[in-house]
Amino acid sequence: MADNNFYSLDGPLESMPSERQMRIANLSGFSDLVRHHGADPRGILERHDIDPRVLRDPDHYVDCRSVVDVLEHCSSSLNNPLFGMILAEQQEPDIYGCVTALCRAASTMREAVNSFIDYIPVTHSPATCLELVEGSDIAELRWWVRTDVGMNKQANLQATMLNIKLLSQIGGATFKPSYVNLSVDARSKDIYELERHLGCRFHSTATENAIAFPAELLDRRVATSSRLVYKLLGGYLDRVKDASRHSVIERVEDYIRGALASNNCSIERCAEKLGVSVRTLQARLSEAEKSFSDLLEEQRVSLAKTYLKQDHYSLDDVAANLGYSEQSSFGRAFKRWTGMTPKQFRRQVHN
Repeated sequence: MADNNFYSLDGPLESMPSERQMRIANLSGFSDLVRHHGADPRGILERHDIDPRVLRDPDHYVDCRSVVDVLEHCSSSLNNPLFGMILAEQQEPDIYGCVTALCRAASTMREAVNSFIDYIPVTHSPATCLELVEGSDIAELRWWVRTDVGMNKQANLQATMLNIKLLSQIGGATFKPSYVNLSVDARSKDIYELERHLGCRFHSTATENAIAFPAELLDRRVATSSRLVYKLLGGYLDRVKDASRHSVIERVEDYIRGALASNNCSIERCAEKLGVSVRTLQARLSEAEKSFSDLLEEQRVSLAKTYLKQDHYSLDDVAANLGYSEQSSFGRAFKRWTGMTPKQFRRQVHN
């Protein structure tokens, strides 16, 4: 089997978040919770520069600070000091994307936790740092943010609950955290509620964020373990991690490769995926002496040649994979690019 499973022909299937971005999946269920409090989620999102429409795409990336500020605003304006935790109670660890599936497929809890640590910064939020600290009796999953996102109490509460849910899924039905440390200010009257939701002791004066649990659990087998799934997903995420494609050109190229076959490949959609305005994206491409149409054509030419070298792709397949509704349109474009028809190119390759 080829080593590029879950990969496009020349790169990852999805563009990756930049240093200060995160997946909008963190706000799944947000609108319903805000409406339950009698407020307008659309207005809150727009106030913090988040287009409400992007909530429909969990893989869309937005600025970390915007998400953090939305949660803090809701906590304050809705008079809910535990808003982030309540939101997380209505969510599942799947908001972390394919990293969650990788953790569930791991052999042991230690392997799952280390996978979580390694790949969350790759596909979910590069600003997030995690580490596993093992003692003789207690292990701690610690995390922090390496960029300034301002007040982030609610984001920490959300992360705590989601991380406990993930640890419970991989640790088994008997998993129970020993304690939680959070570098947040918590009113004394909130601590009882926090400990009730978390199911363990809570310390609010700690300097780090940590979930503690018995160290012996790290060697426990994961009930949902699958070596095949773990190998496939792990291989894909390793490729993504090694690619380190962070320039605007590379990220647009990644988007184009992943979107061509959907017939929904446009600069507007690309800007949404990258969390910037169309005007900003155009300006950044212009600084690199490129345009979206330039990159679109370059990727189509490159992919067309790659597809045509493989006989199992029919010309209709190639046209569809490149976003053309008709083979004739693709044929004309290919001849304009290369001076040959697709059939002529394919024959030349095999001679």
